[in-house]
Amino acid sequence: MKQLRNALTHLLNGLAGLSFLAMVVLTCWQVVTRYLLQNPSSWSEELVSYLFAWMALLGASLVTSERGHMNIPVIVERMPGGLKMAFSIFAELVAFAFSAVILVFGGVQITSLAMGQMTSSLGVAIGVFYIVLPLCGVLNMVYTAMNIYDIVKGNIPVLPTSEEDSLVDNLKKEEA
Repeated sequence: MKQLRNALTHLLNGLAGLSFLAMVVLTCWQVVTRYLLQNPSSWSEELVSYLFAWMALLGASLVTSERGHMNIPVIVERMPGGLKMAFSIFAELVAFAFSAVILVFGGVQITSLAMGQMTSSLGVAIGVFYIVLPLCGVLNMVYTAMNIYDIVKGNIPVLPTSEEDSLVDNLKKEEA
């Protein structure tokens, strides 16, 4: 399980990084064509916007892998251990359901509808760029399933911890 998580995370980090690098290069190209060549490149601007969406969704899947999405643990952290675990699993199940319904089901629907429409500058079916929705939905579902498994097995903490919490805990241990 840990090997699959590490492989997926490594792949997503690479794809998000490549997307960011391509955005930087294409944005620099836009500046060169607009101000030096006096002939703006419209296709690069359009591609950058699609790459940004891909990078954001791939990044959201990475955050799902780390259980780093926004949460408000004020009530849950005051509960007994078994109830904390139940709420943590419930939160993962909600994320799983969201990914299944909105990203996968809805993503497949919108992708298939958009395959008939072409982008204005690139001349590529818009659905090609929307494929990231169901792809990230499946990735999120895999990550939430792995998170549930790890919560049950005790491999990860019941409540996600921030770096600040970890630093505070380390300071408290040093003082004691």
